[in-house]
Amino acid sequence: MTTNRKKRPGERVFAIVLTVFSVAALWQAYRISGFKSLSEPGVFPMLAAGTMLVSGLFVLRDAFRSKNRSAEMSGFFATILQPRLMIVIALVGLYIALMPWLGFIVASGLFLFVCFQYLWRRSVLISVVLTLVSLGCIHIIFRIVFQVVLPKGTLLAGLI
Repeated sequence: MTTNRKKRPGERVFAIVLTVFSVAALWQAYRISGFKSLSEPGVFPMLAAGTMLVSGLFVLRDAFRSKNRSAEMSGFFATILQPRLMIVIALVGLYIALMPWLGFIVASGLFLFVCFQYLWRRSVLISVVLTLVSLGCIHIIFRIVFQVVLPKGTLLAGLI
C-alpha cells in the first residue's frame, strides 16, 4: 500500500547520514575479526550493522522518491538549520579551538557568557553571575570531588 505523504524537512539528510553511519558500523564490525566463521566475535555486530545498512538503503530510496525537492530544502534550512543554531555550533567550534590556548576554565567561562548573552538575552550582570556560578559548580564537581585535572592552556599557564 503506497501513500503520498509529505516529506519532512531533513528527511533526506537523515537518510544519508543513517546510511553512511551504517556503512561505517559494518566496516568497524568487519574489522573485529573478519568473516572467517560463524562463531567469530564480529559476526553478530556485522549482522546488526548489515541490517542497519539494508534498512538505511530502503529509507534512503523512499526519501529520494519525492518530487518537490526545492520546497523540502527550504524547509530544511528554515526548520533544522536555523541561523541561531548555526551560530551556536560555530561558538562550540570556537570554544573547542580556544581551549588548548586559554585552558578549560577561561574558555568555558567565555563560552558560557557569550551563549547566555546570545541565547537568553538578559542583562550582562545576570549572565556574569550565572557564568561564575556555573564555573564554580563545574570546578567543585570535577576538580575537587572527582579530582579531574582540567586543562590549563598554554597562553595563561603561568597565571591560572
